[in-house]
Amino acid sequence: MTVAPVPPLPLLASHAAVRAAASRIAAYRPIRVAGDDHINHPPQVAALRRGDWVKLICGASFEDAADVRNLSLVYTLAGVDCIDCAADASVVGAVNEGIDVAASFVPAVQRPWVMVSVNDDCRDLHFRKAEFDPEECPPNCSKPCEKICPADAISLKRVMARGEHAQSDPICDKLEGGVIMQRCYGCGRCLSVCPYDRIRAMSYVRDPATTAELLKRSDVDAIEIHTTGKGTDMFNTLWNSLGESVNNVKLVAVSLPNAGESTIDFMNAIYTITQSHVEGYNLWQLDGRPMSGDIGRGATRETVSFAIDLTSIPDRPPGFYQLAGGTNLYTVDCLKKAGLFKTRTLPGTTTNEGIGSQEALIGGIAYGGYARKIVGRVLHKIPTQFGSVRIEDHPEYLLEALQEAFTLVGPVKGYPALQE
Repeated sequence: MTVAPVPPLPLLASHAAVRAAASRIAAYRPIRVAGDDHINHPPQVAALRRGDWVKLICGASFEDAADVRNLSLVYTLAGVDCIDCAADASVVGAVNEGIDVAASFVPAVQRPWVMVSVNDDCRDLHFRKAEFDPEECPPNCSKPCEKICPADAISLKRVMARGEHAQSDPICDKLEGGVIMQRCYGCGRCLSVCPYDRIRAMSYVRDPATTAELLKRSDVDAIEIHTTGKGTDMFNTLWNSLGESVNNVKLVAVSLPNAGESTIDFMNAIYTITQSHVEGYNLWQLDGRPMSGDIGRGATRETVSFAIDLTSIPDRPPGFYQLAGGTNLYTVDCLKKAGLFKTRTLPGTTTNEGIGSQEALIGGIAYGGYARKIVGRVLHKIPTQFGSVRIEDHPEYLLEALQEAFTLVGPVKGYPALQE
């Protein structure tokens, strides 16, 4: 059952700058329509064919509905083609609410596809949560886990054993708090920095029956299946469990790591399994260095290298190819240097035998940790004394967040800078 969105607040005059910027972005879109792509394909697929598809990854395990809602609002206004989120009804509802609020600002905004992410194997790093008992931690711990967490998912407070705030006696002190489960998305950075080795990782597999029900919703457009590439048995089991529900979506994506020489054989086997999904489109997500885009420039090299390896293989399976895992502000430049940005032929060749000259070798880029980081910096500036933050209630911050998001989306789409 579709969750009814919360009606947005009436737009005030103070939102004029936001509407102007978002309207300009929406106006750029028709300029990018090439040939008859917009007639024969949905706009999201036309973007994949051109090579300027952009996906926001909210996080397969990130379940903070308030943040997901705000991220979805901002990146919808910025012009993304798809928003990928946890396969959870409340999270899906938050995504669609954010999209609806964006449409209330600019009715002409393109509604992105909503994608839910699931896994076939508990060993997939995207489907785990950190866990520890703060009372087992020494009260004088420097709390490196709290400092390193990119999602602000760890909160520790030093208190006296009787519950009062500690003053000076460490014998009577303890730590309370711990992991905020809905915010933890499983990056694992806290595991290695704990000086007392008290943090554990809890892995899980999304329930196929719950996912199948989500795929029946009218506001879910796509599914992404994360696989470890260690065999097809678990993928096949999940696929069969989803049953006919996959026929309700427009696109089936498979996210996989670079397994070296065995990658193509694995992909061909997966493609054979998914051929029952004959009415939609297929997408391969090349997960170079998972959950690392916010670390720095070098994080994007692995996914670009993965793309170089696959596009050089003529018998790779059909479907669109999209980068993820380590993507950030430097990914477009790296793709350009590799000759793969919006390219329909391999460098040094004149034809594209693998996919056909009408489609880009790399369909687009998915941004996760880095996309959340740059908008999250703005969200953290908003006063929180009134509970959950609705970014549209603070138009000056919404405009700043939109400008940040556009620094990622604009270069992929080929849009001119907003200030121009």
